[in-house]
Amino acid sequence: MIAIRPASSLFTSHQGWLTSRFHFSFAQYHNPKNIRFGVLRVLNDDIIAPQSGFGTHPHQDMEIITYVTQGELTHQDSLGNAETLSRGDMQYISAGNGVEHSEHNRHPTTPLRLLQLWILPPEKGLPTLYGSRRFSKEARHNTLLPLVSGTEDGAVKLYQDASFWVSELDANAALEIPIAPNRQLYFVQIEGSALLNDTPVEAGDGVEITFEKTLHVKATTPAHFLFVEMAQGV
Repeated sequence: MIAIRPASSLFTSHQGWLTSRFHFSFAQYHNPKNIRFGVLRVLNDDIIAPQSGFGTHPHQDMEIITYVTQGELTHQDSLGNAETLSRGDMQYISAGNGVEHSEHNRHPTTPLRLLQLWILPPEKGLPTLYGSRRFSKEARHNTLLPLVSGTEDGAVKLYQDASFWVSELDANAALEIPIAPNRQLYFVQIEGSALLNDTPVEAGDGVEITFEKTLHVKATTPAHFLFVEMAQGV
């Protein structure tokens, strides 16, 4: 089953320096029928104005993945990590037994857009971890690129049994994605439009994919997407 969450139906928060689309309950948006999808607890599509950002704040017992789609993300944390990431780069924090970090757009003129996703860990109190990767566009061009995973070789390691994949397709390019039994996907059409098993999706849409054996993605324009693969019904 393919269930579309149109971008226009998602809760949008406007805070001046920050515009966010919340795929699940978060901050001032609370819907008891929309708390999570499997182990995916948070998916926020954030646009951060130039020379602004999130000040230092704590996290605990959550695995946090950030994927940059526009601009530059400057990160600093209590583990001693400090770096700037750009389009197509990702970072991972297992907040485990506690970490503090800040996330800023230091650029004077260009907005920063990122997807921030929180995964529920398999248990509490796990050791805190940090990882990041920088990728060229060629690494995801008309192919699937693993970002972070509990099982996939070549990806930054995640504690939870879940995997994150990304791709940028040329118009009319297509990918066939097998889905193992008892697994499900949450798909985000970041840019452009596509057909998912002949169902159209547009930029900003979220998609719940359950009880499917295969996902056929065909780009109808140049298309950029990300999906999370996880156990079904957890």
